[in-house]
Amino acid sequence: MNRAEAGRPADPALTQFHARPGIIDLGYGHPNPDLLPVERIRAAAASALERYGPDALTYGDAAGPRPLIEWICERLAEVDARAPGPDEVLVSAGNSHAIDQLATLLVEPGEVVLVESPTYHLAVRILRDHPLELVAIPFDGGGLRVDAVADTLARLRHAGRRVRLLYTVPTFHNPTGISLAPERRRALVELAAAEGLLIVEDDAYRELSYDGPPPPSLWSEGRPGTVVRLGSFAKSLAPGLRVGYVTADAATVARIAGSGVLDSGGGISHFAALVVVEFAQTGGYGANVERLRAAYREQRDALLGALATHLPAGSSWTSPRGGYFAWVTLPPGRDARAALADVEAQGASYLPGPTFHLDHAGGERSLRLSFSRYPAAELVEAVRRLGRGLR
Repeated sequence: MNRAEAGRPADPALTQFHARPGIIDLGYGHPNPDLLPVERIRAAAASALERYGPDALTYGDAAGPRPLIEWICERLAEVDARAPGPDEVLVSAGNSHAIDQLATLLVEPGEVVLVESPTYHLAVRILRDHPLELVAIPFDGGGLRVDAVADTLARLRHAGRRVRLLYTVPTFHNPTGISLAPERRRALVELAAAEGLLIVEDDAYRELSYDGPPPPSLWSEGRPGTVVRLGSFAKSLAPGLRVGYVTADAATVARIAGSGVLDSGGGISHFAALVVVEFAQTGGYGANVERLRAAYREQRDALLGALATHLPAGSSWTSPRGGYFAWVTLPPGRDARAALADVEAQGASYLPGPTFHLDHAGGERSLRLSFSRYPAAELVEAVRRLGRGLR
């Protein structure tokens, strides 16, 4: 079946991904289009309309459709250390929407938000849409440095500044692929409880674990009211559905559900949420996740093997146990931004490390590679081109 027969859009104006002829672009954290379950989602949409009729197409409940909320509780009982109750779950339009809602509802203008460095660069863009001060926290091979969080809180408190939120991707981190070490997870949630700090945990990659179960979420380990976890079906099903979820204490969920945007428009992504639960209740979700894990594990392994073969001596990289990304550090004296033009001239691309640091201050020798969008053979070829360009 060719791409047109598979229903792949031919018009680049339809999608966020813009292909450049001759370039294998490992900069995009997008799913492999061939793994999107088009026919299963088509059937789930028809089934949702058959089951719910006009209720599928009207304004939805502010917190999201109850069938999906109940299924999320059941699923998290399987893939996390604690299942939420229904009053601890709210359906979102994906994690980007949830971050914006939290910055709107839970933070006052001028307050400080901590972000790990490097961090997910597009979350920074969302936070910068609000009048907040962002402060970077160092990150190393064990993940976010909790000692630096404590030191920064003390310094800012002494200066009379109020720190409200910490944004973090502790499981299969974007951009590095690293998961926060277990002892740091415990220390972080304990620190948050002691300091009155609210952790916003971006948990988008939980389902994409390739070497055993993912670590427990910060939300599952934290005291109620200290962590808001953001989950998503973008990686485990399809990003175009724009369906995700929030798990938090009941008061925070009620605050979000009572917001003006949900009062006005009803539940976010109401019909798409019903499509997700219809897909899930037929057993399709678990099977789809296993299919994705197998495919992305193969793609990850192909990328890592190619890095060992083609990168210049002195390079290093992470070996992610889940998610979409590997983080490469070039030898001393090399600059990932300066090398990008040479790599693109060879037919490959990536995102340079400074993209993921506040004000692009840091990560000059690093770059992020996504292994999610392309099959194994194309990933190997992309890394071959990358190595040629770097040399």
